[in-house]
Amino acid sequence: MSKTRAVWFFIAALTLIRLSMLGSTDLEFDEAHYWMWSERLAPGYFSKGPGIAFAIRASTMLFGPTEFGVRFWSPILAAGTSLLLFYLGKRLFNENVGLWSVIAFNVTPIFNVGAFVMTTDALSIFSWTASMFTFWLAIEKSPRFSFYWPLTGLLIGLGFLSRFTNAFEVVCVLLVLALAPRLRQEFKRPGLYWLLGIFVVCTIPPIVWNAQHAWVTTMHLRTRGGLAENIGFRPLEPLKFFGEHFVFYSPLLFGALVWAVIGGWRRVNQQFKILFLFWFGFPVFAFYFLLSLNHVATPNWDAVSFVSFGLLAVHFWNERIEKHGVRVFATTAVVLGFLLSFFSLDTDILRSAGILRLLKMIHLVRPDPSDRWRGWKSLAAEVERIRNEQEAKLGEKLFMIADERHRASEISFYLRDKRVEGPGHPPVYLVESQDLINQFSFWPRYDQFVDAPARPGQSPDETLTEQKGENPFMGRSALLIRNYGKNPPHNIRAAFESTEAVGTIELKRFGQHVRYWQVFLCRGYRTLPL
Repeated sequence: MSKTRAVWFFIAALTLIRLSMLGSTDLEFDEAHYWMWSERLAPGYFSKGPGIAFAIRASTMLFGPTEFGVRFWSPILAAGTSLLLFYLGKRLFNENVGLWSVIAFNVTPIFNVGAFVMTTDALSIFSWTASMFTFWLAIEKSPRFSFYWPLTGLLIGLGFLSRFTNAFEVVCVLLVLALAPRLRQEFKRPGLYWLLGIFVVCTIPPIVWNAQHAWVTTMHLRTRGGLAENIGFRPLEPLKFFGEHFVFYSPLLFGALVWAVIGGWRRVNQQFKILFLFWFGFPVFAFYFLLSLNHVATPNWDAVSFVSFGLLAVHFWNERIEKHGVRVFATTAVVLGFLLSFFSLDTDILRSAGILRLLKMIHLVRPDPSDRWRGWKSLAAEVERIRNEQEAKLGEKLFMIADERHRASEISFYLRDKRVEGPGHPPVYLVESQDLINQFSFWPRYDQFVDAPARPGQSPDETLTEQKGENPFMGRSALLIRNYGKNPPHNIRAAFESTEAVGTIELKRFGQHVRYWQVFLCRGYRTLPL
């Protein structure tokens, strides 16, 4: 079997396995929140562009609002990224580089998990890889103009609409053109400006949305990057940055990649292919490393940089594969990556054997990461049972409030009877606040006033604007769901006549605590006093 056929068979088989697993766990809370976005389509959102919302809307229209429906595109996009990696590696170097790039990509824990859960990473990495490939095709045909120039701009723009990090790819394109002497003439040709123009058009929707919503995404990104706090050099933060990369990208694979990138630096100005791959990875990685001098960046933020770095690393080690020990090291790195990927998706084997508890005791792992997609369905069912029980006692319908975004999103997805109060309303509200804290701040809220209908015979002009409003939740009761052991926050106690604990819900696995929720009955909403 040729290597090309082997790659296609490998990717097809792996994609079928991943598709079969999509419904095996509950949604992770970011997935549930993005599903809520997809139910309320907009040109922009609090922290991201609209790409993820439109993608999930498309798949749930086909397969319904299920785990499979929400996650459908993730393994499909991973398969597409794998194929692009193979053909780009084959085009730049040879089939062997393409083959091992695909294998390394699919056994790296952070990418393997990303091929299962549906987040913006899947869309971002696919768009980044596709636009890198089309840009290579465009410069292959230089100095002739080709449709690959505007196509590259479109793909970068679509990536930007999913994750704003993809805008860095424009910087990468400009650096490659500027640093490769034979390509500097492209600054005088129309291809580059077609690329830039198409990209700029794609940025318009989230920019317009932000202009209409106090540029909230800018404030959010400053906070996430630690730039809204006291900025300074914190020596432990960059160490955490590299340490987390060694864990999430697999120690041996990440170590081999770092070695290869450093080793390849000496050939950046000697071989164009090395220059191309290096500058499609370095700007993103350098940016997030510099951020980490102040506050450590999350390992997935710079994931797109490892597409080109990965190809560079596979080429570097492929040239040395026949040397003593390199083949054994490469095999060991791939096997270790696979094992870490396997256990990161399902740690029940480690948990049942008591290994996970031991690792936690000696502080080698934090709380089980796969708990993020466990137990939400059963917890939501218990919340719904408590709601029905309380409604039967009180003889009135209750609305629901949660204290955090992830709790509100998971309950909203898994409630069987969602009881949406009106167009655009979420099934579960967040505690009212004047701060813009997440996307819930821009959806209808229980503390908002709406126009009251005019009384019979009254002209609308006879009533002052301030007197027209009414709150349809006034006098109603609600259930508050929050972390166990905490009293209702001030905004709840001040806005309701009374609060009373009516239920406690605990989730355990193998006898070990995973999470607690406490449910409060909040009687008689009256809005917060001014």
